Amino acid sequence: MATFQPAIMSASLGRAWLHDLDVKIKEAGKQGFKGIEIFYEDLEYAAKKFSGNEKPTSEDLVGAARQVHAMCQTSGLEIIGLQPFLFYDGLLDRQKHDELIEKIHVWFRIVKELKTETIQIPANFLPADQLTGDMDVIVSDLRQLADLGLKEEPQVRFAYENLCWSTHIDTWEKAWEVVKQVDRPNFGLCLDTFNIVGRVWADPTSPDGKTPNADEDLKNCISQLIQQVDLKKVFYIQVVDAERMTSPLVEGHPFHTPGQPARMNWSRNARAFAYEEDRGAYLPIEGLARAIIYDMGYKGYISMELFSRTMSEEGEHVPGEHARRGIASWEKLVDRLGLK
Repeated sequence: MATFQPAIMSASLGRAWLHDLDVKIKEAGKQGFKGIEIFYEDLEYAAKKFSGNEKPTSEDLVGAARQVHAMCQTSGLEIIGLQPFLFYDGLLDRQKHDELIEKIHVWFRIVKELKTETIQIPANFLPADQLTGDMDVIVSDLRQLADLGLKEEPQVRFAYENLCWSTHIDTWEKAWEVVKQVDRPNFGLCLDTFNIVGRVWADPTSPDGKTPNADEDLKNCISQLIQQVDLKKVFYIQVVDAERMTSPLVEGHPFHTPGQPARMNWSRNARAFAYEEDRGAYLPIEGLARAIIYDMGYKGYISMELFSRTMSEEGEHVPGEHARRGIASWEKLVDRLGLK
């Protein structure tokens, strides 16, 4: 594999219930992507289509994964991971925890068929009254998953990601502390430019779209990331931007949803590929990407991940349009960072 390869998440090419996964895979390969993250919802919809069952069984999901891998091979795509394993760490309801432990064994079977080794886990963002903020519990839960993954053949690794709206683990610093305490070779980080910059520098509820001390805080954030994080624990990176809101994302804004964090609603509706200034992209993500790649020495896949209302548009053009936007973003990143 070359030093750097472009990847995209299947969900970035259109919503699962509107756009078939096989079409999205073909478009990603056609535009020149070399890797793809498989979004679980896409796999689930593919399993419904292949099996005819409205509620796919474990066997349906495993069978769909086998077919998805074959489609990716045809399109020249390596599957770099399956995501997201949601709402796992720090649950107060331990019965739900036990149910997810049962579920992960199905995911292990799925990743074997996908011929990948990575499962991505976003830090839990359920309401605070359903979670403990006790670091010991969070670490114990994630260590349990890591230990199960170590027993698999081949071993399964987990990429843990702070979301900028996660209930307790909402910064890379907190996620890194979790990774250090889990202390397993197959448990590391997914570093996402949106989720890092979108927490320390950006604020969609602010009139200027920024936190009070944005530039200085981001400078310090990047410096600390370089100094503290062990590169061996960076399993892959995602480079993505977001739109600046024309008005603060508060009650009355079209994206506002009562009871949900503003950054979550911003993420679901208004991310953009890197350098899409014509679509309102404004986050200073290039410096962070440069630091991870050059100062930390990251090599491997760079995923152009997207969530946006544009993914919910109808029409056969949607997957191809998103694939073209994604590869254009990649090409500009290559040029700006001198990755050639």
